Amino acid sequence: MLTITNIRRPDSSETESVTLENGVIKGWNIPAEGETIDGQGGTVAPALIELHAHLREPGQTEKEDLTSGLAAAAAGGYGTVVCMPNTVPVIDDPAIVRSLIEKANGLGFARLRPAAALTKGQNGEALAELTYLKDAGAVMFTDDGRTNENARVLRLGLEYAGSLGMTVSVHAEDASLRADGVMNEGPVSEALGLPGNPAAAEAARVARDLEILAGLHAQGSGAHLHIQHLSTARALELVRGAKARGLNVTCEVCPHHLTLTDEALRGFDAIYKVAPPLRTQADADALLEGLKDGTVDCIATDHAPHTRADKERDLLDAPSGIAYIELAFPLMYTRYGADLGLEKLLDLMTAAPARLMHWPAPSLEAGAPADLVILDLETEREVKPAEFKTKAKFTPWAGEMLRGWPLLTVVGGRVAYRRE
Repeated sequence: MLTITNIRRPDSSETESVTLENGVIKGWNIPAEGETIDGQGGTVAPALIELHAHLREPGQTEKEDLTSGLAAAAAGGYGTVVCMPNTVPVIDDPAIVRSLIEKANGLGFARLRPAAALTKGQNGEALAELTYLKDAGAVMFTDDGRTNENARVLRLGLEYAGSLGMTVSVHAEDASLRADGVMNEGPVSEALGLPGNPAAAEAARVARDLEILAGLHAQGSGAHLHIQHLSTARALELVRGAKARGLNVTCEVCPHHLTLTDEALRGFDAIYKVAPPLRTQADADALLEGLKDGTVDCIATDHAPHTRADKERDLLDAPSGIAYIELAFPLMYTRYGADLGLEKLLDLMTAAPARLMHWPAPSLEAGAPADLVILDLETEREVKPAEFKTKAKFTPWAGEMLRGWPLLTVVGGRVAYRRE
């Protein structure tokens, strides 16, 4: 039994205590038994849910592994993490899904919920064994890391996954339009002489995928399309229109597309190279409005760790990706807490991902799973990459002063992270 004292619920200024037993919330403000932890006056919320993270295991453990990645997630306040399948080998085998879950369960950090590949080897040509992957514990199907160029295969995958009650998520970029672009196509890429990736690459692919979805819905299919890391105002407009038509489409945005723009690439630093690329301030502003009006369903990080040597390569050759799962909430709270409000921000990072996945709604009520985070909303702390749990100990936000850092993360009633 564990009791956390001296904490506040988001809608209250009163300090309270919560007691946890056998993996659930036993009750509030009841006589403490067993271990007691001082919550330091922090704000309690359901643990965050991450729907898009690259944990690199199996096969790329020099970049990240389950231990470092799930420890980083817990340090960021996350209780559940959906990992992407673009590993070596690809997560397209039920045995790999089961082994990842089994290993993660023994670590004591954030809970792992693997996504599995939509197609065998993520090659886009033949569907993976979706039923068996679901039975093994996969919670989503995606070829993220690659784009789905074969529209017919994607259509079949959406239809099949829909019959299983499963979501298909997509990296929505037209590869032929993206070509060799390494940053957003526009005045900055032209000034730097770098190949650009146009906004049309994302919008054209979103439009295609929405038309596929519309055709399936007209036939009564239960297909659910989730668009990952939306980055452009035009693609957002397309999603808004599709939702108005009643299509079963959801989307996520990432903090890096909200807080950084293509201007960051003027120093030719590959730490800012991501896929899809950082766009313009107008795009970032549109994404923020999409969060406010509900067009955007949730916030995900696309946590994508690489070695420092990889990210120090030339911009043309360096891999895409930023690793920052442990500072995502402080970053969003510091930058946009006033715009979105604490309740909305927490919803976007807890209940909204759960709704999207048809999981039970996170709750602070007695009887609910004991997945909690205690947040320090007042104290500013410097971003110190050397202290990160992730193996990628570098970040665009190094040195920034942020508020909203997790003090304690509890997963299944067990302490998964405690700030030292």
